[in-house]
Amino acid sequence: MKKIAAAYIRVSTHMQEELSPDAQLRCIRDWGNVHGYYIPDEYIFIDNGISGRKAKKRHDFLRMIGLAKTKPASPFEAILLWKFNRFARNQEESIVYKSMLRKKCNVDVISTTQQTTKDIYGDLIERIIEWTDEFYSIQLGEDVFRGMTENALRGNFQASPAFGYKVEKGLGLVIVEDQANIVRMIFNLYANTRMGFYEIARHLNRLGYKTKKGGAFEARAIRYIIQNPIYKGYLRWNYANGTTHVVNDESEWIIVKSPLVPIIVSEELWDRANERLKNEYRPKNGKPVTKHRHWLSGLVKCSSCGASLSTSVQYRHDRTYINFQCYKYLKGKCIVSHGISEKKLVPLVLNVLKEDMSKSYIECERIEKVVENQQDILDVQLKRLATRETRIKEAYLNGIDSLAEYKANKEDIQKEREFLLQQSQNHSDEENKSSDLPGKIRGVYDILISDQCSKDEKQAAIRSIVKKIVFDKENKTLDFYYYIKED
Repeated sequence: MKKIAAAYIRVSTHMQEELSPDAQLRCIRDWGNVHGYYIPDEYIFIDNGISGRKAKKRHDFLRMIGLAKTKPASPFEAILLWKFNRFARNQEESIVYKSMLRKKCNVDVISTTQQTTKDIYGDLIERIIEWTDEFYSIQLGEDVFRGMTENALRGNFQASPAFGYKVEKGLGLVIVEDQANIVRMIFNLYANTRMGFYEIARHLNRLGYKTKKGGAFEARAIRYIIQNPIYKGYLRWNYANGTTHVVNDESEWIIVKSPLVPIIVSEELWDRANERLKNEYRPKNGKPVTKHRHWLSGLVKCSSCGASLSTSVQYRHDRTYINFQCYKYLKGKCIVSHGISEKKLVPLVLNVLKEDMSKSYIECERIEKVVENQQDILDVQLKRLATRETRIKEAYLNGIDSLAEYKANKEDIQKEREFLLQQSQNHSDEENKSSDLPGKIRGVYDILISDQCSKDEKQAAIRSIVKKIVFDKENKTLDFYYYIKED
């Protein structure tokens, strides 16, 4: 009787001597047939073009581990690999996952080309193989980084071309004139007018200009273009271990003038634009102009596009001014301004709450206490049962289980399916209840007007009954969407 196994296949991001996914699977299946393993198609896991240094980036690997941890028992008895380095190139992660699989899940990890014995000497050989693989991976990464850094210091172009450029075979980096004209417009507007990133983005979008990917311009894209020295003929390379140039006090860069980069804007224009950026975004009086959390943050929505109104704070003459504005409008994607000050918005919100807490009936949405929808949970559980049913049928057809075993397993699955359906019936929807909502609104209102409650306490209070508030600036109205959680 053959044992069920999974096959894990990985092809790396860098060039090396390794087999293709099809070739790896063929080797694994040939070895499995000889050694008594059967590999169903649903247990073939492939991570293509992904490094083995970090497991969190390998989605099929994590899916395979999740299935192996299934209770009460894993659906497969072993994981077959072409080589151990397909499982991981990080020895620490490799040891953790192998130990968990072998000791807690009773799932062995087997290389079909690097056989080891089932004793302490076999474990030692496997550790040596893992250490050698990790050393190779680290050394390769250092060699690639060293080569790219040296390439940057020589002024050679080595990345995807920025907006305004393209790479042509035999010519290298060349200017895309229509994009370059947009770049020149951005620098001129920022250096010679009082327009900010948001206004420039909206201006470009109104003119119908598109980014390299065909999307609308955003404020952050304008800022990135302003800060990129490539437009004045310089190349920038991130250099984590050096101290050549600091950008935003976060990342260190190598910046070198390169004769290989055609110039789009003059150095004088680039410097003027960046001098303005530096002055405007410098913290004032130790208080940076940044987003400020408010108890209404994330709740108030734009009636035009549905985006949240973001919060900003300004400090003038030792006074604080808080304003709300549509997030997408600030990014240049929404054309309708929904700007309103905190001094105007808060009284509007409190007035609506005060009116609603005196009503006898309020339309609201009923939300269950659990995060997931009960029907979604049921669908997933029934799907898993269907998969198990298919698997036991395959086991019977392939001679792994006897007819009696197949019937017993199928009977267990049917009982579990009936139990799930009965549980689902008990969670049938009820009618919305809003009779106690006015009382809850009154309690929230008392918290919001209290000087003793923090903004965190106020935010928690209003979020306990309000799903969202839609602000229509033109009509000066607020639409509240209440909800009640199931007790």
